[in-house]
Amino acid sequence: MGMFQNLLRRHAAALRALLVLTAVCGVLYPLAVTAIAQLPGLKAKADGSYVSADGRRVGSALIGQSFTDAQGRPLKQYFQSRPSAAGDGYDPTSSGASNLGPENIVDTKGGPSLLSQVCARSKAVGELEGVDGRRPYCTPGGAGAVLSVFGPRDAAGTVAHPTRVISVNEPCPATPFRSEYRGVRVQCAAAGQDYRESVIVPVRGNAPARPVVPSDAVTASGSGLDSGISPAYARLQAPRVARVRGLPAAEVARLIDANTTGRAAGFMGDPAVNVLKLNIALDETAPVRG
Repeated sequence: MGMFQNLLRRHAAALRALLVLTAVCGVLYPLAVTAIAQLPGLKAKADGSYVSADGRRVGSALIGQSFTDAQGRPLKQYFQSRPSAAGDGYDPTSSGASNLGPENIVDTKGGPSLLSQVCARSKAVGELEGVDGRRPYCTPGGAGAVLSVFGPRDAAGTVAHPTRVISVNEPCPATPFRSEYRGVRVQCAAAGQDYRESVIVPVRGNAPARPVVPSDAVTASGSGLDSGISPAYARLQAPRVARVRGLPAAEVARLIDANTTGRAAGFMGDPAVNVLKLNIALDETAPVRG
């Protein structure tokens, strides 16, 4: 009987602790945090930092979005955001990165490698902005410049005398970015072939050491939801936007500066240009008709 009463007391104490902690942590604490978040100066951020234009919500200052047409082509009157790997792009329910690292340089059936994605984006941005979109280790066609080299290997694992060379990121019937490698004709990549037994050789090419297209224009962020771009990427896009909208370059530069935030606390992070706010300011200053 005594053992049963002792066990009952322990269960009753555990139940009381559960109820108290549930009330404090599950009810009182959330209510207190919610109430504090509604104080002046905090309410807008706590409610989602929504941005409005023409009397309606058009997005959040904290979450990026695309400025493209129905076919996914960039709208030339707007500044373009950083690439996103979150879902189909800027999906808050699927926040995350591509999880592809710097050694991911060979395309697979699952999709293009990180290198090929960067190369394709750099080429597209270069064409859109009318600048040199070349990057090291990229083909002129916007794929990763990577060769699969077959042949006997030396002690260092290199192939001094190749017997066969494949441009692995250029599927047939593409014309390889190089015609030959160490005296061997370079072939396009045949569908379904396995090139894992070869030596993978990235080719740098003759691209400038410092590409004209900045890195945030060709790489997605860790969250996939970045609302800002670097001032360098904004300045690269400024001539196009000014031309399409008929604005002086100085006015576009002023709007970029007005929508640029500095480093957090003066030393953390990098300055960033809020793309949504900048595009809204452009529409207010020089609307595009038609």
